[in-house]
Amino acid sequence: MGDPKGFLTTSRETPTRRPVDVRILDWKEVYEPQDLSALKKQAGRCMDCGIPFCHQGCPLGNLIPEWNDLIFRGEMSEAIDRLHATNNFPEFTGRLCPAPCETACVVAINDEAVTIKQVELRTIEEAFANGSVIPLPSERLTGKTVAVIGSGPAGLAAAQQLTRAGHTVAVYERGAKPGGLLRYGIPEFKMEKSILDRRISQMESEGTRFRSGVNVGVDITGSELKTKYDAIVLAVGSTNWRDLPVPGRNFKGVHQAMEYLPWGNAQGLNELQEAPPINAQGKHVIILGGGDTGADCLGTAIRQGAASVTQLEIMPRPTEERPSAQPWPTYPMIYRVSSAHEEAGERMFAVSTEEFLGDSNGNLRGIKLVETELIDGKFMKVENSERELPADLVFLALGFVGPEKSELLKQLEVTFDDRGNIIRDDKYQTAVEGVYVAGDAGRGQSLIVWAIAEGRSAAAAVDEFLVGETQLPSPIEPTARSMMV
Repeated sequence: MGDPKGFLTTSRETPTRRPVDVRILDWKEVYEPQDLSALKKQAGRCMDCGIPFCHQGCPLGNLIPEWNDLIFRGEMSEAIDRLHATNNFPEFTGRLCPAPCETACVVAINDEAVTIKQVELRTIEEAFANGSVIPLPSERLTGKTVAVIGSGPAGLAAAQQLTRAGHTVAVYERGAKPGGLLRYGIPEFKMEKSILDRRISQMESEGTRFRSGVNVGVDITGSELKTKYDAIVLAVGSTNWRDLPVPGRNFKGVHQAMEYLPWGNAQGLNELQEAPPINAQGKHVIILGGGDTGADCLGTAIRQGAASVTQLEIMPRPTEERPSAQPWPTYPMIYRVSSAHEEAGERMFAVSTEEFLGDSNGNLRGIKLVETELIDGKFMKVENSERELPADLVFLALGFVGPEKSELLKQLEVTFDDRGNIIRDDKYQTAVEGVYVAGDAGRGQSLIVWAIAEGRSAAAAVDEFLVGETQLPSPIEPTARSMMV
């Protein structure tokens, strides 16, 4: 415990965001650096609680009180060792995780939580800056080979763990570069792609091989994979997007969020020779869905110069305070304001889209919506509440409903549950021996921390399958997995 009275004498302080009128002119990350002395004081707010419930909130089992204490004392090398002991990619989670650990913080019972996420992020950034993050190749090879399909957080975590265990690992990615949604879905202003590339470089130095631009199931078949590799890890994500089958869905201008965001990323990285094919510049934009993906569309549209942006959510507006039905230490559904929400646009709650409206040429011109009420768990239309909103572009950010039913999954003959996810046992193995699944493809759409935790756990199971035992840590035990929500 760094400062015995820190949680009493120091107020919560997070890094300052760059001014809105400045940051919307570029695609760089929105936060300004926080002085290290201020960060140490924030770490000192971590109290010597009898049971650190932050552990319960973190699927990775991060040793949060330990590295908070080490940061407070200035022992940066020991702090990054503790952090890396449970998390392969704290630079990703420190930027992208909604921090369920903070809502489970004991200080948060009657005060503002410790800034766990920021301490985590600054710890890894200091480590990269001083050269402490180095390749950790295995001292010996096992002679076993593993194919990891998908290079999102689950696939990268599984690949790094298995490579360090001495197996020869190839990561297949159908995109032009590795990273999955970390590269093609997460906007540059939330995580610059140089952050991803430096970790990929470390993994390559350790021996992980990346095979980008390969559509597995077409360019290489499932049977060829099974012949070439001793084990296969499916980390293909939950990319089968939820649609909205209402009248007018086929009008030009209605797009899925993931049809739009990759173009915004390419624009932010100056990879385009001309304007992106889906461009919000000068247009009235409506985003259906109030979650993180919707906020990503919002920030992207603002930077492209949209004339207006409106984000719609079918749920009622959350309360500012923790609801009584979601007591500490659970993760509460409260009203949150992301950096994108600060920048521009309007948020509307308790509304539902009934129809997309178009002109005689098939172009979108607006939407028809109604107000809704949540009664006995069902959304009911409020009579006489219909209205129209003008729109040139609509982005559907309504979530995902399992992995795509690709040729690869058919070839491997894996099975699916009633939610469309790949069925696996308590060792992450599918119905096919030697074929494993980790992350959203087996769990369903979830958080980045769950993806990394599942990638690490699946790697331990694969290692045991290949050599009969494992020394790799498994953050999610089978008994805990049976209760996952």
